[in-house]
Amino acid sequence: MLQRCLPGALVVVLAGALPCVARQAPTAQPPAQQPEPKPEQVPVPEESPVYREQVVVTASKTEQALVNAPASVSLITGETLQNNASTGYADLFRAVPGLNVTQTSARDINLTSRGATSTLSTSQLALVDGRSIYLDFFGFIAWDFLPVNPAEIKQIEVIRGPASAIWGANAMNGVVNFITKSPRELQGTSVTLGVGTFGREVPGSSQSNGMLFYANGSHSQVVSDRWAYKVSAGVYSQDPLARPTGNLPSGTPYPAFTNQGTMQPKLDVRADYDFEDGKRKLVFQGGVAGTEGILHSGIGPFDINSGTVLGYAKVNYSKDAMKLNFFTNILNGDATNLLAVGVNGQPLNFIFKSNTYDVEFGDVRTFQQRHVVSYGGNFRFSSFDLSIAPAADSRKEGGGYLQDEIFLGKYVRLLLGARVDKFDVIEDVQFSPRTTLMLKPTPDQTIRLSYNRAYRAPSVINNFLDTTIINQLPLGAINPALAGRFYNFPSRAVGSNIGLPQAGIPPQNLVEQSITAYEVGYTGVIKQRATVSVAFFVNETKDDIFFTQVASYRASNPPPRWPPPPIPPFLGGIILEGLYCPPGFTPTAQRPCPFGVGNGLPAGYSYRNLGIVRQKGLELGIDGAFTKEWNGFANYSYQPDPEAIGFPQSEINLPPNNRFNVGVNYGGPRYLGSLAVSYQDEAYWQDVLDARYAGTTDAYTLVNGTFGVKWGSKRNIVTLLKATNLLNDEIQQHIFGDVSKLQVVGELRVGF
Repeated sequence: MLQRCLPGALVVVLAGALPCVARQAPTAQPPAQQPEPKPEQVPVPEESPVYREQVVVTASKTEQALVNAPASVSLITGETLQNNASTGYADLFRAVPGLNVTQTSARDINLTSRGATSTLSTSQLALVDGRSIYLDFFGFIAWDFLPVNPAEIKQIEVIRGPASAIWGANAMNGVVNFITKSPRELQGTSVTLGVGTFGREVPGSSQSNGMLFYANGSHSQVVSDRWAYKVSAGVYSQDPLARPTGNLPSGTPYPAFTNQGTMQPKLDVRADYDFEDGKRKLVFQGGVAGTEGILHSGIGPFDINSGTVLGYAKVNYSKDAMKLNFFTNILNGDATNLLAVGVNGQPLNFIFKSNTYDVEFGDVRTFQQRHVVSYGGNFRFSSFDLSIAPAADSRKEGGGYLQDEIFLGKYVRLLLGARVDKFDVIEDVQFSPRTTLMLKPTPDQTIRLSYNRAYRAPSVINNFLDTTIINQLPLGAINPALAGRFYNFPSRAVGSNIGLPQAGIPPQNLVEQSITAYEVGYTGVIKQRATVSVAFFVNETKDDIFFTQVASYRASNPPPRWPPPPIPPFLGGIILEGLYCPPGFTPTAQRPCPFGVGNGLPAGYSYRNLGIVRQKGLELGIDGAFTKEWNGFANYSYQPDPEAIGFPQSEINLPPNNRFNVGVNYGGPRYLGSLAVSYQDEAYWQDVLDARYAGTTDAYTLVNGTFGVKWGSKRNIVTLLKATNLLNDEIQQHIFGDVSKLQVVGELRVGF
């Protein structure tokens, strides 16, 4: 059964800002004796939209009513995506409670559920129709490699919390699954064109406004009752955002480098074959997505060069609830570091190639009139050619899962599940259990108590990083008394900087990063007009993988050409060991760093497993439909500073303590529009280069809005005006990231 959904309607479900969904009834139904309860049909006025048949698949790999999902799930419809004021995904995800989002450049965004994000967010899995776009070689997601246009997306499902019990490695903090429309759902041709401008006026900069442009098109056709196909293509181009100027909180000047914009072409082709019996289906799909622009990392910003592409192909076969899937991702690219210099004196170059092949099987069965059992597994093989990790060659991984949803009566359901995985780079077999007790006092209310364990496997770079860079250290700023009193700088110094080689040291026996999570949640639909939700969680992460200093130059291990003449070696050793101050110590000419208590000049960085991090939080959400054309939403997330156990808190990023989102949406026969406000507290960052580049970003309020008009007798021509950061504030989402200001975009959509 299909229902009409408001464009841009949001339904807050399980503490999430969730849009209205209309889909077919679930394929995997509970047993006949225990049918899945439907929301109670409460008479409401004619003009009021109602919430029913909201269906998600990511929470359990089976279709089920969202109110009965055993995990915290936020759902975003394609209508919401198209009416979003932003041209990218950052602001769209920012409205989801518990999801921390940072945009650090024109092309670079990262997100993490229920924890601080970073320049390389490594613990959130991302899928397109079940195909992973998580890049195993570096352990992050390049969102610009999404091959589909916004108009092709049916819905986006976001699991906020661990999901390794069914999705395996790297779904440690959650999953983002893009579910696209089939060719039969997209029939026809559509074209979208957009052009815009954004501000770049920051103190100390004379840059004029930047420009952006995008074009997307798709054509879908049903050839027969068996075959249907879709072809889509697009391109997105944007000038660089403004770089911050002045000094970081530590007093270190922001390094000067040439910032870059982005260019992102893409092409996607899909063909569907439906068998005569109506139960079986084959899907063939392939395409390519390219990117260029800035990627921020622990060793500084990389400029991804033009020609970097991800090619992919997939084949899906399904029969009822049984699915057999195969996909391959082929990545080929290179990037140049804009700050790090190699031992040859040239900028560090990173050439990366990766081929991934994955086969997956899954099925759902019912037993004994009370059990809905899902099971399956996958095997993946990847090969690598990485210039900064030459010892990396290949990786094999595989695993299987089993899950049973037990109907214990009208009011109680119990979900028990687990997954077992084995990686050739991890000694131990990984066991990811999961259990959820769901209490349903009424059909449209659910109280959820859950326990999960999930993990992230070390990336290839985590395990095999092996390169040497020259780090230029401002010794005059670190210890002006020593630097000015005792020595001349080596010949590699520039101004007051001294160049010292620092090696990436391959770690030994890295173990998986794991999380144990507990959650209490409630979801209730009020008279089919509003949804209220509450979720409280406690997470404990063990053996976090951090990029940290692992070696220091000491008197017994001096850097090359140390000390410069005429300083005697013994005096050079004393000076060397006093150069770096203890944490929190600010040196002056009158009060330099005390000898022998500093960390020493860094000689090597690498990845290490460090201690335990405890994180808790609260998420609240409400959404209401005022009329069939107007709706509004609000949600609030609270995350106190996490507790670091066994290592200094200064080694971790700290998320904003408070986040708040509120918005209204209008979708009428002629006009459409939206207005949304997001507030985020200050946050602390320490994940780029060394301690000189750590610091706290200011709290900010982001106001976004859209206004659109539908034209023509069929309303198939739409013009929109989109604006983000209407207050024109200077917003910096990461201490090392770019600065965003007011952006205005005009968009034209034509369908025929």
